[in-house]
Amino acid sequence: MQKTKKSVAKRFKVSARGKLMHRSPGTRHHASQKSPKQKRRLGQAKALSEGHAAPLRRCLPFSR
Repeated sequence: MQKTKKSVAKRFKVSARGKLMHRSPGTRHHASQKSPKQKRRLGQAKALSEGHAAPLRRCLPFSR
């Protein structure tokens, strides 16, 4: 039985269409130096490219 890699499961979610979604980096500190538009866009989840997503899918065997 293949187990789910919990470190990957905490950082990535699978969308309804099967894409791996991740949170944007750069939201933790120095927020006063960023524009409101930049902060707004950093708050949204982004899709991971397929090249990076392929090995991570193997760590999430039950999310297909």
